[in-house]
Amino acid sequence: MNKPIRRVSVFCMLLVLALMIRANWVQGLDASALNANVHNKRTVIEAYSYPRGDIIVGGQPVTKDLLVNGNYYKYRRAYVNGPMYAPVTGYTSQVYGSNLLENVEDGILSGTDSRLFFRNALDTLTGKGKQGGDVVTTIDPKVQQAGWDGLQGKKGAAVALDPSTGAILGLVSFPSYDPSTIAGANDQKAWDALVNDKTNQPMLNRALRATYPPGSTFKLITAAAALETGKVTDINAPTDSPDPYILPGTNNQKLVNEAGDTGCLNATMNDALAMSCNTVFGKLGAEIGQQKMLDEAQKFGFNNSSMTIPVGVTASNFDTNMGPAQTAQSSIGQFDTKATPLQMAMVAAAICNNGTLMKPYLVAEERSATNSVISQTSPTQLSQATSSDVAAKLQTMMVNVVKNGTGTTAQIPGVTVGGKTGTAQHGVDNADNPYAWFVSWAKDGNKQIAVAVVVEDSDTVRNDISGMHLAAPIAKAMMQAYLGK
Repeated sequence: MNKPIRRVSVFCMLLVLALMIRANWVQGLDASALNANVHNKRTVIEAYSYPRGDIIVGGQPVTKDLLVNGNYYKYRRAYVNGPMYAPVTGYTSQVYGSNLLENVEDGILSGTDSRLFFRNALDTLTGKGKQGGDVVTTIDPKVQQAGWDGLQGKKGAAVALDPSTGAILGLVSFPSYDPSTIAGANDQKAWDALVNDKTNQPMLNRALRATYPPGSTFKLITAAAALETGKVTDINAPTDSPDPYILPGTNNQKLVNEAGDTGCLNATMNDALAMSCNTVFGKLGAEIGQQKMLDEAQKFGFNNSSMTIPVGVTASNFDTNMGPAQTAQSSIGQFDTKATPLQMAMVAAAICNNGTLMKPYLVAEERSATNSVISQTSPTQLSQATSSDVAAKLQTMMVNVVKNGTGTTAQIPGVTVGGKTGTAQHGVDNADNPYAWFVSWAKDGNKQIAVAVVVEDSDTVRNDISGMHLAAPIAKAMMQAYLGK
């Protein structure tokens, strides 16, 4: 072989070697980065080339896949009762990505989870088409429907829990949206209409992602702190509570009760909860002190920024650095205290469950396409919010609220119901319509349920806005639906 041909041969070998190295680099080391590139449509096209698995509620799928055989996509996601279940399922879109369960459970639903490897390999060998697995939720469809029906015409949210396990039985947010309308490749008009609706914010998951001043419902935590610290030992003994109460460290700034002379002067803590006395609980909070109030709030779940259900949840807030006046206001659910509806359902659930707070969860099981169980959620204790003795006293007080106080609209014949109303200030100088809250629990035999409802806006006349009139009937309906009453 002459010298020029030898040089050309070596050069060609180097080119082949470089090509092999580059091909292996792209297919191996660079593969994940290329797959994740937002400009790479092949991944999305592949994801919609076969049916996703379903999200299951009450044994029935609330998702489905429509065969469309488009230019790029073979299937398109669709939803059954989409608006009602949107706070649970979220959406998955060929253009806009995904959220909530459609996002965090994508590995199972798309069939790409590593736990499905052997199932997928077997399907490949047998020539069976690829298919995603199913996600079984804890939602009770009757509870969900009751919350959805109750919030019609209002703006707000409702959450129901099984206190003994933490299973989420209902998760409702209103106004809502239909995820089916934004699932396709040509749904920009529908998407823009949703994201630009700043008034109704239909895509905001108010149950998990919105925080509100909890108002008087927070008095349950203040009562727990008073009993835990020994500030109050007898719930039926008079307290040393003036009416009005001058906030400590202020220049005659008064904390007053909502309706003039309500009998809050030196009221017992039991009566004060039933009448929702600001003066009694504000003074108790200031005397307990910021740190011990903070400790109690955190045992109930406040300031937990890492909790997932497995969907991420916005942390509820109780300030970590306040003076006595701010602590007093925070102890009645005002100042900077904020809570999600899920958080307040957790408060009611812990009290109902004798002081033990169970970790909320939304997914009961993950299954393969052949219905074999891949994983199953086991109930987990999140904290011991109060002792069983304190919880028993709080239960007694909450039952009194429903029997004789501000929560009588939640009574269910033949069922033990405990609750707490709340009407929280909203806007600068309380200029906007207040938020109406009701947190509650119900026990009937071996079945129990805890519920939190917040109504942030409705067509109700301002003077008629209250937890008793707006939120308690919704909670009652959800409890009845679960208990079969």
